[in-house]
Amino acid sequence: MKKTFCSIAAALMLALPWRAEAAPVKIGFINSITGKEAQIGENLTNGVTMAIEDLKAQGVQVDLVKEDDGGDPKNALAAYEKLVTRDGVIGVVGPYTSGCANVVASRADQYKVPLLVPAAAKEEITMKGYQNVFRLNAPANVYSMVLMNAVQAYKPKTIAYVYAATDFGVSTVKTAQENALKMGLKEVANEKYQQGQPDYRPSLNKVKAANPDLVFLVSYDADAILLMRQAKEIGLAPKAFLGAGAGYTTAQFAQQTEISNLVVSATQWTDDVNWKGAADFAVRYKAKFSKVPSYHAACAYEAMRIMALTASKNTTAPKLRAALKVGSWSGIMGPVKFADYSGFTNQNNHPMLVQQIQNGLYETVYPAQFSKKKLIYPFKR
Repeated sequence: MKKTFCSIAAALMLALPWRAEAAPVKIGFINSITGKEAQIGENLTNGVTMAIEDLKAQGVQVDLVKEDDGGDPKNALAAYEKLVTRDGVIGVVGPYTSGCANVVASRADQYKVPLLVPAAAKEEITMKGYQNVFRLNAPANVYSMVLMNAVQAYKPKTIAYVYAATDFGVSTVKTAQENALKMGLKEVANEKYQQGQPDYRPSLNKVKAANPDLVFLVSYDADAILLMRQAKEIGLAPKAFLGAGAGYTTAQFAQQTEISNLVVSATQWTDDVNWKGAADFAVRYKAKFSKVPSYHAACAYEAMRIMALTASKNTTAPKLRAALKVGSWSGIMGPVKFADYSGFTNQNNHPMLVQQIQNGLYETVYPAQFSKKKLIYPFKR
């Protein structure tokens, strides 16, 4: 009887449609969870958390291995090497900062495990011909280009630079100088600073004395707030403050309404563009984390979504690299395709946006097809 029952059960199992759970894809994530950039890093972590939840709802299981680099390139490289040699991931998303991403990118071809950079902007990262390095976000030259284009119609004549002595700061200002030269702007001040200083007033007073029409700023979160606070204290009021993303695009910066109002910034993403799911992502993010997402959150979300979806169908690192190279996707960051152009390799040709804080809210003001508000120029306190 027992034999008969077992035979019937076995027959039924063979006859019924059988759906096995897909094995989880093992993906690494390197981020600045602690350190100077932890506040922005939190946005990336939150974006990845939402991506993992959304992927699970679609039947894609992700075994995520997180590593904290603390914003230190040496830690980032050690994290990548651990992920690919000990943890056995087939793809890595991150790191956040340009300094960290640039170092990790230099080893990706050695280990042959694809790296998808979500938000680091130094141009060099995707200009070395690396076959295993992919970048979702637009590089540094686009930050300055889109900001200059946004104010060009107002015919500014002079520009000053205040920027962090980081890979991102130096790279972005270099491209800003090139774009300013094309516009015929005269450079009247150039102030590079070390992160985390308590007093930027000596540099800001030099800029004030030069009386520029535009002040171009590259800072991470804490420095962005302190710089603008001290600029107000000394009465620095150009026709426009131009923030190159990073610290000028966070909810924390916008909340400082007495200093952030009318500051213009370049951004990779806003919630009011017509990219598929962008508005819904912002609503869900705010409901989950009780804050407005920065572009860093959106970049991390989409990078993890693309990496995991592609890995779920291409389950070895070589197959994953090949699929990332030829694939195309559409989501909250608009169309994504990793292409080779203008000296870049595996670079998504992503259009950047310009936003301005008006009455405590980030409003998209450029380009016209994405804008619901007009740029307020000149700046007034």
